[in-house]
Amino acid sequence: MKRKCLSLLLLTFLSYHAFAQSKYTVKGVVLDTASGKKLMNTSISVLRSKDSTLVKYTRADETGRFLISSLPPGKMFLLVTYPGFADYVEEFRLDSTKSSADFGNIKLILKAKLLADVIIKGKAAAIKIKGDTTEFDAAAYAIQPNSKVEDLLKQLPGIQVDKDGKITAQGQTVSKVLVDGEEFFGDDPTLVTKNIRSDMVDKVQLFDKKSDQAAFTGVDDGKTSKTINLKLKEDKKNGYFGKLDAGAGTDDFYQAQGMFNAFKGKKKFSAYGTLANTGKIGLGWQDNSKFGSSDNVEYGDDGGIYISDDGSDQLSSYNGQYNNQGIPVARTGGTHYDAKWNNDKQSINANYKIGSLNVEGDNNTQNQNNLPTGTIISGTNEHFDNYMFRQKLDGTYTINLDTTTTLKISADGLLKNSEVRSDFATSSIRGNGIRLNETERNITNDVRNKVFNARALLTKKLSKPRRTISVDLRESVTQTEGKGFLKATNEFYNIEGILESDSLTDQYKTSIVKTSALHANVAYTEPLAKYLTIVLNYGFGLNNSTADRRSFNASGNGQYNTLDSLFSNNYDFQQISNQGGAIFNFKKAKNTFDFGTKVASVNFRQKDLFYNSLFKRDFVNWSPQMRYVYKISSQGSLSFNYNGSNVQPTLDQIQPVRVNNDPLNITVGNPDLKPAFRHSIQGNYNSYKVISGTSVYAYANYTITDNPIVSNVSTDSAGRSTFRSVNLSGKNSNSFNFYLSTGQKIKPIDTYVGINANVSRNISYNYVNDELNKLQSVLYSAQLTVSKYKEKKHEGFFYFGPTYTTNESSLQKNINDNGWGFRGYGNIGLVFPLKFEINTTGEYEYRAKTQSFNTDFHRFIWNASFSKKFLKSDGLKLSLSVNDLLNQNVGFSRTASGNMITQSNYTTIKRYFMGSIAWDFNKMGGSATKK
Repeated sequence: MKRKCLSLLLLTFLSYHAFAQSKYTVKGVVLDTASGKKLMNTSISVLRSKDSTLVKYTRADETGRFLISSLPPGKMFLLVTYPGFADYVEEFRLDSTKSSADFGNIKLILKAKLLADVIIKGKAAAIKIKGDTTEFDAAAYAIQPNSKVEDLLKQLPGIQVDKDGKITAQGQTVSKVLVDGEEFFGDDPTLVTKNIRSDMVDKVQLFDKKSDQAAFTGVDDGKTSKTINLKLKEDKKNGYFGKLDAGAGTDDFYQAQGMFNAFKGKKKFSAYGTLANTGKIGLGWQDNSKFGSSDNVEYGDDGGIYISDDGSDQLSSYNGQYNNQGIPVARTGGTHYDAKWNNDKQSINANYKIGSLNVEGDNNTQNQNNLPTGTIISGTNEHFDNYMFRQKLDGTYTINLDTTTTLKISADGLLKNSEVRSDFATSSIRGNGIRLNETERNITNDVRNKVFNARALLTKKLSKPRRTISVDLRESVTQTEGKGFLKATNEFYNIEGILESDSLTDQYKTSIVKTSALHANVAYTEPLAKYLTIVLNYGFGLNNSTADRRSFNASGNGQYNTLDSLFSNNYDFQQISNQGGAIFNFKKAKNTFDFGTKVASVNFRQKDLFYNSLFKRDFVNWSPQMRYVYKISSQGSLSFNYNGSNVQPTLDQIQPVRVNNDPLNITVGNPDLKPAFRHSIQGNYNSYKVISGTSVYAYANYTITDNPIVSNVSTDSAGRSTFRSVNLSGKNSNSFNFYLSTGQKIKPIDTYVGINANVSRNISYNYVNDELNKLQSVLYSAQLTVSKYKEKKHEGFFYFGPTYTTNESSLQKNINDNGWGFRGYGNIGLVFPLKFEINTTGEYEYRAKTQSFNTDFHRFIWNASFSKKFLKSDGLKLSLSVNDLLNQNVGFSRTASGNMITQSNYTTIKRYFMGSIAWDFNKMGGSATKK
């Protein structure tokens, strides 16, 4: 009887609960505002207010009417969407006093007539997640008159822009910034972010750009780069805009920059020029040469070895980059043109850049070399004077041969001349303070470099859906010629600090390296089932290189005509690679799953023409891969990746070219080296809540290397080190990185608040005098970001947080480099009547003293400017500014590698005052003309 009563009560409760829910309903009719037409099949969603989760969903009938019943009570939002129209959102509440919400006629407006996508009190939805792309709506953020894209990016959650214009998004460096999907001046993001106006941007898209073949097949090949694409407003694609900026300051500092852009429909033309020694403009150009690695060996997609040369194997060379060390003088210029025609069936994209960079300065470096028996402390003073001149031309032509076939042809050429002038003075002492050795070196080196690359990519969609074929052909030719002088004196002291021996090197060095490489890859996709596709590919590579390097000793008459065969060589290289692979792709509903492997057979031959000896190496590379993506919702995604690859030893590790740049550090080869194998696992989580405006991004990566190739260092009593690579069995080197970013707009105070956290750990090994050394380094960091913008009133942007770094060597556990740090940055801009403005930025850095370095480091770089704008458009601005007001900009870095801990102090730009004038001009179509 009791059980029957309980059953009756439960049934009554459930019936009441179902009745209570059934009486809560929403209804309405969806119309086109302009025509009054009823919009059939409109998507109607009800979302819970507190967390934006979906409660119920339906579509409008043929008369545009909709009815959703059986809703729970509470606070909710109605979301109405229809293709081509702006989304509509309205808040409502259902409770005992109001069981039904009748929205009546909901009139949707075409997107072309709105600046916003979602109508919520007139503001746009800030973020949308479309597949692997995070899209920010520029209309949701405050855009000051004449501000640049860089100013817009600083407001976007998860994106940071440092004082040099370097962009970091979701914990990774952004390597490309596109405009409407097209490259704009090639590989220099700052030319876009510092020159394109913010008010021209409609959407900012952030994604991992795939290779052309991967983008076509839809199957990831593991080759991605963090990329930003700027989608411009339609009414900003006709007309011209640009800027002129010039300034002169104290201590002979100056800067001048000009840029002109003309857009007409699907045609764009741009030109720019810079001249400056302030380190703020004209320094972002980077070379994307395939054969530009500093160690003269680079591995390709098939695991093959590429031979390259930048002149650094014989003597030091200059890569043409400015990293805030020294005083730079930059002169750069360039032009850009892109166009589409014939109903977008044909397009062209071309860039030409020319420039020079001269950097002069001083660098003081302190090294702690941890040995099993103690430490060696070394100090080096360096004066450098480096120069680089280069010019580059590139172009891409794309044509749709028919509705299923596309051909893309691209080519680029680079001419680069560099000059190096460096003087070194090094002194080393033993752990007990007794002098060990002293060295003075002088290096001069002139390098001439030529690079040509060509590529053709043909893609074809076959008759059966998802059946495709693509052919990728690449050809590269490089030539490098270098010549220079090396002069070095070395003195060695015994355990009592008394001079024991010395040596002198005085040589003239030349090098000529030529490389030609051909690569071909064919990819074929075949649908196996409704949701399953296979991608088959075959690749072929042929690489031929010659390297003639010679060293001549000085003779008694001051001539350099005596060949030093020990440090001279003449090699001929040839490499043939064949690669095949199969990748399966499963895609259904919210799930995408890729898995498969590639295998490459590589045959390498190296002939020593001096001694008529031959070195051969044949190896096989396996590259298994897996990727899983789960689309949680239209505003969230979760993904996992795995990639495995062989790590082949480099030529320097197997059979190095003997060099004597630094007589205290000599490298010898190990022909018995075996390949290592690297496993990499990566996870990503991305989520955005439309209603609350909360964003969350998480990234984690774990890499482990089996049978790693490590360095075996033998340091003798005189402080001379010999380096030899060996395989480490029984232990794995590994690294781990975790990044978390979350943020939300606090509506009552109209302020964005975000939190970033990062943990990076690296464990590596090396042998020091036959004893195994374990180096473990960990970086913990947390950061709070706060930003607030009010158009024509004020703007503020701040981020700050602590860091804790550990660098520990198992050889000297009582001497580590563990310590706290703190970093912070702030920017405040205030607008006053009569168009006066004050802007100030501050950057603070602190590094605590450690057991390795007994002094702490802190600096606060304070910059400020006072300006006044003129003209109706605010396009003309006069400014007075000061750089490093407190004169605290001291160059500083601290790193750890192997058994070595290094701290550097270097020359950098300090306080100066400057007056400048800037003119931003534009005449764009649509609303811009009226303004």
